Amino acid sequence: MDIELRNIHKRFGAIHANNDINVQFSHGRIVGILGENGAGKSTLMKILSGFQPADAGEILIDDRTIDYTGPTAAIANGIGMLQQDPLDVGAFTVLENFIYGGADGLTLQRSQAEARLSELTARFGFELDPHQLIDNLLIAQRQQLEIVRLLALGVETLILDEPTTGISAEQKDILFNALRELARDEGMIILLVSHKLEDVIDLCDEVVVLRAGLMVGEMEMPASDSGLTSAIIAETKQRLVTMMFGEELETHSRPHYEIGAPVFAAEAIVVHDPRLDMQPISLTAHAGEVIGLAGLGGSGQEIFMRACARLGRVNSGALRFDGADVTGASYRHLFRRGCVFGAAGRLEEGLIAGLTLTEHSALVSDDKLQIDWKLVGERTVSRINHYRIKGRAADTIEQLSGGNQQRVLIGLLPDDPKLLILEQPTRGLDVDSARWIWTQLLERCRRGAAIIFNSSDLEELVTFSDRIFVFYAGRVYEVPDVAQTSIDELGHLIGGEF
Repeated sequence: MDIELRNIHKRFGAIHANNDINVQFSHGRIVGILGENGAGKSTLMKILSGFQPADAGEILIDDRTIDYTGPTAAIANGIGMLQQDPLDVGAFTVLENFIYGGADGLTLQRSQAEARLSELTARFGFELDPHQLIDNLLIAQRQQLEIVRLLALGVETLILDEPTTGISAEQKDILFNALRELARDEGMIILLVSHKLEDVIDLCDEVVVLRAGLMVGEMEMPASDSGLTSAIIAETKQRLVTMMFGEELETHSRPHYEIGAPVFAAEAIVVHDPRLDMQPISLTAHAGEVIGLAGLGGSGQEIFMRACARLGRVNSGALRFDGADVTGASYRHLFRRGCVFGAAGRLEEGLIAGLTLTEHSALVSDDKLQIDWKLVGERTVSRINHYRIKGRAADTIEQLSGGNQQRVLIGLLPDDPKLLILEQPTRGLDVDSARWIWTQLLERCRRGAAIIFNSSDLEELVTFSDRIFVFYAGRVYEVPDVAQTSIDELGHLIGGEF
């Protein structure tokens, strides 16, 4: 299969998301789709995968013009897309989701489906229990299920949107090995939408770069099998950044603020996780301090953060916030006192599909009983400008790109919190946007807030954390000196080598 996109146009109101895009994808190749947030990458891929129609242009498969509407029709033509948040049913088991997505629907024999699922998972080294509920799976496992489901449907082109966000280095290696095998042995086209340049350099044969809806360039990647030196990686990253943003970006370093009094303390708490034997955890966060939590997905850091925000169960120990015992308090009580939790799932927990940016602003306004819509509208426009959001006040949140949704989420945080507990605060953001978000977060530190965050990006953890706590199989290890810890050393600690 070879694909050509010819003269593709797509508009969302005044935004020209795709402006006369012309590009070809050849079988057996892994292609990175790069660009800053709002550049049009996901839009182009959604057009190719049938999730959105183009306003104009053609899709050609093996030189034949294809006219399809909807993802089911795209899959029938051999093109499937793995969304950033996999499209599955949480109340179904792994096997039921696999069957439900099949061409035979629910009429497929369970024994045959389970055999096919087992065959595909074994081939790629995926670990999926057919009888486990989707709600109990890690994001990496949900991605693995979606990949094998699409392969069972016979796709020859696989599109992945930010697939390494929220998964561990070990899980990423498993995923990348599977993708390389599909391209090399099956001749599939793999299209990778990502902001992580290291991933693109490691995996891709070539890249296509978009900027402000325009295709601005293509570039061959250095062959990774010949060994990539740090100098080659650094030079390649800089060339890609220049293509993405039109200029080089300055090296970023974070300012350090004076550490103040304790804001929050977890005192030998044991949190509830049925999958792990969680050991007692003690942690104290001070005003102006940033504490990073590292670990493989499912190592306990996520459940610990939610317990600290009183969104999860504490089996024993004590939580203290702003001088008071809050072990038995609710999140609403903590929120009123200045503790704010930011969830990794933007549309699942942080934002509300169907509501406009203005309506989201109204939800966090001081007076919700009698809303001054003119004032709320002015505040919304101010937030859009301040956080450089590519969208309008009247746009619904799902009209924005994932990165711009993340900017909205950060923009809705209170200006002067005492404690921010943040899951993956730069999830899905390009390098410039991630730096901008951290500028906003560190400004809150300067005004006395403490931050506890987790991230799968080891460079982010090392760059912005004053202290790092590494979670591994329910145990916790505090990195003694972050300034003297390399990304490689942190990677070994995450693997349990401490």
